[in-house]
Amino acid sequence: MPIEPTVTSDVPRKRITTPDGTVAELIETRASSDPARGSSRMKARKRALDILFEIDLRDADPADALALHSAEADPPVRPFTATLVEGVVARREQIDALISGCLAADWTLNRMPRVDRCLARIAVWEMLDGSTSSEVVLEQAVTLAQDLSTDGSAVFLNGVLARARERIAAGAA
Repeated sequence: MPIEPTVTSDVPRKRITTPDGTVAELIETRASSDPARGSSRMKARKRALDILFEIDLRDADPADALALHSAEADPPVRPFTATLVEGVVARREQIDALISGCLAADWTLNRMPRVDRCLARIAVWEMLDGSTSSEVVLEQAVTLAQDLSTDGSAVFLNGVLARARERIAAGAA
C-alpha cells in the first residue's frame, strides 16, 4: 500500500490535467518565516571576512581585533571563524605572494578591492590548509563576492582563485 504524503489544508492547491490525461496536483510552496541564510561555515567565513576587513582597513592588531569581536559576540565568533582569522594572519606573507602571482601583470594586491583581497586570503588559506575541498572554498568565496562586493568581483575572484588552486595542486605554493 503506497504511503500518501501529508499536506496541510492551509496550503493552496490546484489540480491540472496534462495533455496525456494525467491529473496532477500543484502545491504552492512558501518560504519559511525565518529562512536559514547559509551554512554555519558560510556564516563563519562571513564573520572572518568582517574581522579581516577591519584589520586591513585600520591596520589593527589581529589578536586585539579577534579578542574584541569575541568579547562583543554580536554576531558570535565561531571557532571556525577564529581558525580562519588566525590562519590567514599566520600565513599572510605566503598567501599574499601566492595571490600576487595569480594576478594579471598590471594588477597588484593593493589594487584589488579590500573585500576581494580579504576573501581571496581566506580562500587561499583554506586551500593551503586542505581541510575543505578547494571546489567548496572557491564556490563559497565567489558567493560571498557576489553578495558583498562589486559587480565584476565574483568573476575576477573566481579567476584568481582558480589559478591559485592550480598552483597549490602543483605544489608551487
